[in-house]
Amino acid sequence: MALLSDIKQDLKQAMLEKNELVRDTIRMFLSEVQRYEIDNKEEVDDTKALQIINKMIKQRNDSISQFKSGGRNDLAEIEEKEVDVLAKYKPAQLSEDEVILKVKEAIEQSGATSMQDMGKVMGVLKSLSGSADMGLISKIVKDQLS
Repeated sequence: MALLSDIKQDLKQAMLEKNELVRDTIRMFLSEVQRYEIDNKEEVDDTKALQIINKMIKQRNDSISQFKSGGRNDLAEIEEKEVDVLAKYKPAQLSEDEVILKVKEAIEQSGATSMQDMGKVMGVLKSLSGSADMGLISKIVKDQLS
């Protein structure tokens, strides 16, 4: 639970510094954590906290594209700043070359030979969800299996 305690510490620091963007973004994250705990009746660990962060970043990226297509760059800019705050808590992301290497290892490990075995490969690679974009992983798996 080191991640959650770090985030709560950053919230206190943001409040002391009167940094509204960081304060509000962290509060939104903590409310998502609390909602998850209430809905699922289980305590959030670091892995689940990362999943919540990834979900929030994905939502904001979707909003950014919609705001930009609607000509609302002012709102898109706010969302981008929130993404920057949230991304600070994610582990370092794997490069595309590292992902390709992991995919090849997973294909060997699962014995996959065709696109029908994609589920097996993705099951092996599920552990990378916090350190790499699952969309990129899926694309690379498709390329490797076809």
